[in-house]
Amino acid sequence: MALLKLASARTFASLRRHHNYRLFFGGQLTSVAGTWMQNIAMAWLVVELAPHSRGLAVGLLTVCRFGPFTLLGLMAGVVTDRFDNRRVVIATQSVQMLFSAILAVITLLGHVQLWEVYAIAALTGTALVFDAPSRQNLTFQMVGRDELPNAIALNSSLFNIARIFGPALAGVLIAAVGAGWCFAVNTVSFLAVLGSLLAMRVSELFPLVDRRRPTLWRGTREGLRYARSNRTVFVILGMMVVFSSVCFNFNILLPLLAKDTLAAGPRTFGIISACFGAGALVGALTAAAIPGTRWRWMFGGAAGFGAAELVLAPMHSTIAAGVLLFVCGVFFTSYSANSNAAIQLASPDYIRGRVLGLYYYAWNGLAPLGALLVGWMCDTGGTELALFVGGTSAIALTATGVYAVKRPPRAQPTPLRAGPVSERLAA
Repeated sequence: MALLKLASARTFASLRRHHNYRLFFGGQLTSVAGTWMQNIAMAWLVVELAPHSRGLAVGLLTVCRFGPFTLLGLMAGVVTDRFDNRRVVIATQSVQMLFSAILAVITLLGHVQLWEVYAIAALTGTALVFDAPSRQNLTFQMVGRDELPNAIALNSSLFNIARIFGPALAGVLIAAVGAGWCFAVNTVSFLAVLGSLLAMRVSELFPLVDRRRPTLWRGTREGLRYARSNRTVFVILGMMVVFSSVCFNFNILLPLLAKDTLAAGPRTFGIISACFGAGALVGALTAAAIPGTRWRWMFGGAAGFGAAELVLAPMHSTIAAGVLLFVCGVFFTSYSANSNAAIQLASPDYIRGRVLGLYYYAWNGLAPLGALLVGWMCDTGGTELALFVGGTSAIALTATGVYAVKRPPRAQPTPLRAGPVSERLAA
């Protein structure tokens, strides 16, 4: 009983203690739900506009969304370390709202074409390249080092609350009135997060120590050099490259799983997406209740995700697919929340933005190649083949990561400023 009370008190610590984070959490909850509605609607719109080779067509949408990370992701962290994070996020959220409004108008007017969907996805993705690391570093400023793992887990929980309701609402809305209204709802939802950012008490943000103004090329090289020399950062980035490219492509797999494997429509697409989101929410709240960050939670999440994906691969039942996607969601968040917190705590203030830029590059930078690969596998062997390859890769990579962490560390050429944190994480 005492343990349950402690877990309950720990779960929402960041929300209780930090006014700015409460504002941010509330604004993001509304905005991210709208974003999920738009993501679902865009994928379904592409499926409808591309009658042939749907797997590659949806894969190309992912290329457009995440291609900007491939081109600009290595340098995005320099912007995070150089400029005020709150102002950068205000700018990037405003740009995303503008493009969402344009997509809503052309879709509702009935003039939308496939190339326009791809173009707006690419432009929105460009804004997201600079938004993601700045938003994560702003989270650090809102709650400080001690509460960072808890806040990251709560961020994952709000993301996955939105993942539950956003896709489910999108599925109903698409079936009833079309995809254009999903884009319209997303446009309005950005007002919530912009309002929360403008209402923050700037004086209560935690200051970033030893802040510098790195140049583009030199700052990028410094970030890469730090990632190579820090064991924690190197292992997490290496795992994320493969996981995001081969294992996490649910934006391609779920619409094809619903339409082709399960022979269903947009409502089923929304339901199975919500099942994954519900599991991810459970995983996020569990991570928020656990003090600190541990390798075993990250590796356990990675291995469990791979095993669940393998079991899901041959399934043709909607109920079985929903249950297994719930399990996938639980392990997905256990892995992602702990890896995010670990890499931030292993990085000093002056270079955290660049490390986060590399983290999101690892997550999204190779996504275009991974999307085309997964789309090709779906067209060749169905979602069964893509899920089997993803699950096998996840389990193999987890074993590799465990070996890399337990292997004796290499001699470092220079002392690491974040060394004590790295040592605690590896313990």
